[in-house]
Amino acid sequence: MDLATLTAKANEAVSAGGDFTKKVKFDFGDDGKLFIDGANGKADNSDSEADATVKVDWDDFQKLVAGQLDPTMAFMQGKLKVLGDMSVAMQLQGLMKKFN
Repeated sequence: MDLATLTAKANEAVSAGGDFTKKVKFDFGDDGKLFIDGANGKADNSDSEADATVKVDWDDFQKLVAGQLDPTMAFMQGKLKVLGDMSVAMQLQGLMKKFN
């Protein structure tokens, strides 16, 4: 999956409505960003202000989405860093299942 495909899937997941009403940004470093605005039901690749920013390598993110990497272990190993509201990051698990 590339970033454009991920962005399209994220946009579908949040535009359909649901429980996720926060703003979160995934920062993949040189591979780009994914900004999800749950309140407005949209996702794009902007560098907008978010309630939480998740910094993760693109390859590790792919493993997280595929269920090959446990989010808690990734956090403990420093492969995933959360800046801002940690509770927002905790709400992402259900949303991320829709990305695969």
